[in-house]
Amino acid sequence: MSPQAPVMLNGAQLAAALRTGIRRLMRQQEHLNKINVFPVADGDTGTNMALTLHAVFTQIDRSDITHAGELLTRVADAALDGARGNSGAILAQFFLGLGDRSAHLPALGTTELADAFEDGAKYAHDAMSEPREGTLLTVLSACAVAMRQQVRQGVTDLNAALTAALRFTEDATRRTTEQLEPLRRANVVDAGAQGFVELLTGMLQYLDNGVEPEAGLSDEATTVVHEDNSTAGGSEDLTHRWCTECLVLARTPERPVDRRALRETLSSLGSSLVVAGHERKVKVHVHVNDPDAVFLAMEAFGHVQGQKADDMQRQQDSAHHAQRQQVAVATDSAADLPEAWLEQFDIHVVPARVHIGAHSYLDKVSLDAEQFFRQLEQGALAPKTSQPPPGDFRRLFEFLASHYTAVVSVNLTRANSGTCGAAEMAAARVQARGGVHVIDSRNASVGQGLLVLAAAECAAAGGSATAVVAAVERMLPHTWTYACPTTLDYAVRGGRIAPWAGHVARWLRVTPLICSTAGGAVGVRGVLFGRRQLRAQFARWVGRRIDPRLRYRLLVGHGMVETEGRALLDRLLASHANVTEGHLLPVGTALGVHGGPGLLAVGLQVLPEDLALAESLLQGKRP
Repeated sequence: MSPQAPVMLNGAQLAAALRTGIRRLMRQQEHLNKINVFPVADGDTGTNMALTLHAVFTQIDRSDITHAGELLTRVADAALDGARGNSGAILAQFFLGLGDRSAHLPALGTTELADAFEDGAKYAHDAMSEPREGTLLTVLSACAVAMRQQVRQGVTDLNAALTAALRFTEDATRRTTEQLEPLRRANVVDAGAQGFVELLTGMLQYLDNGVEPEAGLSDEATTVVHEDNSTAGGSEDLTHRWCTECLVLARTPERPVDRRALRETLSSLGSSLVVAGHERKVKVHVHVNDPDAVFLAMEAFGHVQGQKADDMQRQQDSAHHAQRQQVAVATDSAADLPEAWLEQFDIHVVPARVHIGAHSYLDKVSLDAEQFFRQLEQGALAPKTSQPPPGDFRRLFEFLASHYTAVVSVNLTRANSGTCGAAEMAAARVQARGGVHVIDSRNASVGQGLLVLAAAECAAAGGSATAVVAAVERMLPHTWTYACPTTLDYAVRGGRIAPWAGHVARWLRVTPLICSTAGGAVGVRGVLFGRRQLRAQFARWVGRRIDPRLRYRLLVGHGMVETEGRALLDRLLASHANVTEGHLLPVGTALGVHGGPGLLAVGLQVLPEDLALAESLLQGKRP
């Protein structure tokens, strides 16, 4: 044992060792993503473990806790709050076992660590509905067994015992290749298991020399070291598409979370179920096709918070799509664009939150357009939307940065929402080789969707991040959103229009139109007079904004009036030969919350081939 190495670990020493291990794992997150093939080859194990442990790092950074048991209790709670993905939930439960066993101990030696590791491995195993050998569970158990062997052999040298345990854990990790068929086919070890090896290796590095390599991580950007190696495994159709997670908090101390009943409720809904935590706080992780069924079911057990649902099919496809292009394209759920475009161009969407009464939903994930408009029609409570938190953007950006050279995110106009700011906050904390670039679309809904398409087309053509950003920014003055509601009731209920203004509009029999502007604000910018033939009036109003010298593509969105939306699309295409492409789709919450059922929206964009002419016309020059 080196002179600096302690015989017993107190809280301060344990915190320093953990911070060193976490830094090492974070440097390896790209490699862990690349070898992630089980239970789903969605390439995010490294990102999930890094995010889980970043929550731990934030809790113990510059910690002055000298009591080891108290430190591990805080570590467990932070890991539970920050747990992401299957591996993160298992790791959080492992820390919970460590904390429960060691809570009363001011310092830990070989025997105490062996006891804690055994409980941690058992906790992790018991949290799984279908524990499998050849995974992170296997190496956690192997580490615990190795530490117990060291105690039985009379080894009191803490570093010697941990070094022997690490060697045993590394051997167990290498054997995972043959324990699971997907690992054997891809010729890789389990990514979660390797992540634990990296964590333990880093901790031992600190114990060997007593020096932390660097200070501070929680306030710094996460550096994602991009590898050019191909992602292991292959893309396949998934039985369950959504990696769904939430926290369930006990309503009162007298009403603890019934974990057994909770597990029984969820076991029939999907696969890869992990129920981590304790009677006051439970982290749920499960793969399902209907995330909302999970969130609704959990409301019977306590307060539901931190809802998350990741599209594993899209993540899996991205892990292999990155071999064909260098720039990933992302947006938020305010953008309305056809599902076919999302699939074709592998566009990633961060969902906003929709709050209706006591229920919260993930926009376009646990609440689709039809459900949303039905709630609008039937509900007495006005729905409210809130921007995605920066953490949701950060999780996506880190995942994409580990598979692509750069990320470009096209977001809802800053003039109407904090969504763009949230994306910028997240981007500032992720350092990718080609950068994470956030663009204010100065638009919403179908107009924003067309700008996302412009980014995706440029990226698919092989454009660099600089080229993709330039392509979108050039399109900004030549992309518009126009929307015609049939009633102002929803805008009044949502606070977008004052009640007196709604009364005046009804009295005058005018219909305000919601439009985007050059400055980015989306609001009332025009009116239609009278209530007769409102749709035909709107078509003519849009038509007057179509320059016959330019070619366009358009999107028509509808608030559950597909027949009327189709008629509007057909009329615009028939009346304007220079509109060469049009698509119909349901409009989402960005406009729907204010326009309500019956809303029609048009997104209009000059074709890229006519941009030079459009710019000349905009500047008042001769073409």
